[in-house]
Amino acid sequence: MKTSEIRREFLAFFEENGHNRAPSSSLVPGNDPSLLFTNAGMVQFKDIFLGLEDLGFSRATTSQRCVRAGGKHNDLDNVGYTARHHTFFEMLGNFSFGEYFKREAIEFAWILLTERFALAPEKLWITVFEDDTEAADIWLQHIGVDPNRLSRCGEKDNFWMMGDTGPCGPCSEIFYDHGPEIAGGPPGTAEEDGDRYVEIWNLVFMQYERDVTGKLTPIPKPSVDTGMGLERMAAVLQGVHNNYDIDLFRGLIDAIRQVVPATDPEITSLRVLADHIRSCAFLIMDGVTPSNEGRGYVLRRIIRRALRHGNKLGTIEPFFYRLVGALEDQMGEAIP
Repeated sequence: MKTSEIRREFLAFFEENGHNRAPSSSLVPGNDPSLLFTNAGMVQFKDIFLGLEDLGFSRATTSQRCVRAGGKHNDLDNVGYTARHHTFFEMLGNFSFGEYFKREAIEFAWILLTERFALAPEKLWITVFEDDTEAADIWLQHIGVDPNRLSRCGEKDNFWMMGDTGPCGPCSEIFYDHGPEIAGGPPGTAEEDGDRYVEIWNLVFMQYERDVTGKLTPIPKPSVDTGMGLERMAAVLQGVHNNYDIDLFRGLIDAIRQVVPATDPEITSLRVLADHIRSCAFLIMDGVTPSNEGRGYVLRRIIRRALRHGNKLGTIEPFFYRLVGALEDQMGEAIP
């Protein structure tokens, strides 16, 4: 399936199951000054989870554009060196605002993955928060997951927070096993940092609000927030291990290779450039320009990192200086 087809199929599945399709919000959060960027699909729904706002519907599905290059969630230095990290990516999600909870969220995920996307159940590995016996029982007793493919993990891995404060809760992650030819062990083991088992979907059970002291207060209506990385899912369904081998990135990398002397499509710098071109384009589209602080400083770091990797490749440098020149013209001042 092409990336565009996966996005369309995901959103259609949840629309068929009573979810209202909502548009992606800006990469600049409109309701949370504590965040540099929209880093997850739930950001635009923060006030709904806290009971401060009512959208008029209780189920939603989105394809949210996200950036993780600054603040609590920062993947910038990993980009190009792993098979799955990006500064910019799309997060597919389904949300329940106080209507359904753990059982239904898990059922929806399992049906979509194993029936609509036809993934083999034995290729999926599940994690739950170590204290969440309810979610574990749903996976083991109701869904029938092999207990040998379920891990109970601590707060670091299976308790999700969008920032230092705000809505949060235990989560259940679904991993895809890319096979024994790839290095790495199951989640929850000493070898989990390898690339064999890749998280494709995170089901977050919003139950609390965390304040600046770390205190957890139950929210008015327990809710569901899920996130599936579109690029990671595309790698699975297109039969490749590396996100940069999917159709979306192949076109970008092929275009870059037309202006650089690189002959190896696996060169790390090509991946960095493909990723950073996307993040720069979408950040600028949402009104971010390079500066010395805040969001503009992060964009400047991304541009500088792209320039550095462009220098490694040789002739791409003039292209990026043209990009910087265009940005300076837009801003009316030089970029430091």
